[in-house]
Amino acid sequence: MVVSRRIVLTGPGIAWIMALLVIPCALLLVNSFFERGIYGGIDYVFTFENYVRAIDPLYGEIFWNSARVAGITTLISLALGYPAAYCIALSPKRRQMALLILVMLPLWSNYLIRTYAWMVLLNGEGLINRSLIGLGLIDAPLPLLYNDFAIIVGLTYAYVPFMILALFSSISKLAPELREASTDLGASPLMTFWRVTFPLTLPGIAAGSVFVFVLSIGNFVTPDLLGGGKRTMIGNLIYDQFLTARDWPFGSAIAAIVIFIMMALLTLQAVLINRRDRDEKTT
Repeated sequence: MVVSRRIVLTGPGIAWIMALLVIPCALLLVNSFFERGIYGGIDYVFTFENYVRAIDPLYGEIFWNSARVAGITTLISLALGYPAAYCIALSPKRRQMALLILVMLPLWSNYLIRTYAWMVLLNGEGLINRSLIGLGLIDAPLPLLYNDFAIIVGLTYAYVPFMILALFSSISKLAPELREASTDLGASPLMTFWRVTFPLTLPGIAAGSVFVFVLSIGNFVTPDLLGGGKRTMIGNLIYDQFLTARDWPFGSAIAAIVIFIMMALLTLQAVLINRRDRDEKTT
């Protein structure tokens, strides 16, 4: 009876994961070991050529550039998200829900609309350049659009809420007595933060960083629109292989490598959290 109840309760969730995550990823992995058909699609001849081709320096540069942009986006999101999450976690309980809704509010609008809004703001005739020229700070419009700067701004704006939510979850679990004990022992607020708060929120930092990095490195809309197609990232490469070159096996191989990197990062995050929980139980 208990077993059947568990199946009823967990069955829909397991079916959803299998249908939308496990099976598509398995098909992607299988397709990556076949050859491209003459007219596109898949020719079912087993080969490792797609993975050999993926380590070509040309694609290595795309991987490196994608990791660099995603890494910078993650660091900026952490720098912006930590103070915001800290202030929300220390605010009165009755205000926390309202502040969290404000953080999530941008996520309720369409992603493309938000990206186009940044194109309006960053172009040569946009609000930012017009304001700077109006204030006499610059004489000519700054090149804010169609470069790495625009891509990083767009990605940071899109994914910093995920960083804030992950950090808020970690910071809000900290016992206030720990900070009070540090203060009572003579530590300054800065030392209390560095020696007590920051180490105890490392799992939240790891979780938020993994979220932002993984989402950024696979994004292809923002690099295409805000980068003007001048900068190819992994997401754009996969998109082009499937829809333009019709080289599905090679696109599958690139996607499989990205999934492997994501799984490695998520595993590292889980290890950190488990280690933190184990240390808390032993102390």
